[in-house]
Amino acid sequence: MKFFKVPEPTIMRLSLYSRILEQLEERGVPIISSVELGDAVGINSGVVRKDLSMFGEFGVRGVGYNVRELRDNIRKLLGQDRSWPVIIVGAGHLGSSLAAYPGFTQRGFSIEAIVDSDPALAGTEIQGHPVIDWAGAEKLIKEQGVRMAILAVPPDAVQSVAQRMIDLGIEAILNFSPIILKVPATKAQVQNVDLTVFFDLMRFTSNLNEQDGLRPQSSSLRGLAVR
Repeated sequence: MKFFKVPEPTIMRLSLYSRILEQLEERGVPIISSVELGDAVGINSGVVRKDLSMFGEFGVRGVGYNVRELRDNIRKLLGQDRSWPVIIVGAGHLGSSLAAYPGFTQRGFSIEAIVDSDPALAGTEIQGHPVIDWAGAEKLIKEQGVRMAILAVPPDAVQSVAQRMIDLGIEAILNFSPIILKVPATKAQVQNVDLTVFFDLMRFTSNLNEQDGLRPQSSSLRGLAVR
């Protein structure tokens, strides 16, 4: 069965459920309730039940969910039950750091190679991964059926690099450039990752709380402060 209109927040929560269930499985916990799973993720139990009901009937009313069974089902939904080949584009500091991140392997993503346009890097290795040129990337994508790419390239190059990846058959892109990619949804799915956005979120809250404390009577931002 295929699901085409699953909300993105639901998919993200499924990933969180998967991690929690894996931890419970390692601890030998056999059963978990929707309340307990919701508490572990930081959401209401009703959201947990609604998320899971989109994909079938799980658990027993009044008893809870079998941890191993639910974990296995979510792993299948997320494609975690098999390995997904991925390439990183950009062999700079960021690309090298991403290549060293063990979480990709742990979550079923296999970094096959790092693509870089610098001819001096071709044939070398970074964190145990081969560095290849664009000709090598084209060959690798075709031969190994790579459909996912991580972009760690300069902002002025990211749009053209993304288009080049799509032309080679890449269907999913994780973009670490501060430039928001504009790609037709029919061509590829894109996730733009800018860590400074999260810092802005924290800074925004801290800034408002600070202003609220300094000017408790007159600040027009007082009602917006997050507590």
